[in-house]
Amino acid sequence: MTQYGFFFDQSRCTGCRACSISCKEWYDIAPGPLKYMRVYQWEQGTFPDVRLGLLAVNCYHCEKPACIDACSHQAIFKEDKYGAVLVDEERCEGERDCWEACPYGAIVYASDQKGEKAHKCTMCVDRIETGEIPICVHSCSLRALDFGPIDELRKRYGDRNSLNELPDGSLTKPSAVFKPRDEKKQLIPWDGNKALDLWQQRGPYAPADLPPTFADKQAVMNPASGTRGREQLVLKARTVEELMIATRDDE
Repeated sequence: MTQYGFFFDQSRCTGCRACSISCKEWYDIAPGPLKYMRVYQWEQGTFPDVRLGLLAVNCYHCEKPACIDACSHQAIFKEDKYGAVLVDEERCEGERDCWEACPYGAIVYASDQKGEKAHKCTMCVDRIETGEIPICVHSCSLRALDFGPIDELRKRYGDRNSLNELPDGSLTKPSAVFKPRDEKKQLIPWDGNKALDLWQQRGPYAPADLPPTFADKQAVMNPASGTRGREQLVLKARTVEELMIATRDDE
């Protein structure tokens, strides 16, 4: 077997979700929580030092798949041609032990109903068999994704198998290589306090529904919990609603 895997360049990802949407279209998956490729977006830091966190996550078809060991029904297996970790839906009883075991949240469900069968990224084995690459990689116009034999990817991109936002790669040995995003650099000098002063002086041009938060500089620089959108990365959502919120619920 030649183990295949993925490369993800976090510095190139803009969160456009082309990978996630094209995957759904290819597999004829209806809009909703069933996402083999999940694109996370969350806010980091406080004004004026803020940044948007972005992360595209699929199954990494690990060398030591925790999901396989956790399933008592042998419903998850590693096929022996490309090393893809796949679900046998006929064997699946929907007990979700695989979901509990996977550190990446790669096992997804169409609903929260008891007995709902597990689903996950298939590595697009159907496309590989015809000489094509996975649909998520094919659809990424910014080249944030790549695919191939994992040994070749490591020679090309290095052997980093995790990111700061992801679990330790030594746990399951994911068949993936990662490039972290670049450090944030201030290219144009600016004054955060002056920006707030100008914002507060907008007068008749200020929107009528401007949150009261902007009336107090300290409230802007030290926002209370819950006043921002997505304040943290939720890699393993416990409900389909939570997953939709964490991965942008506007599909």
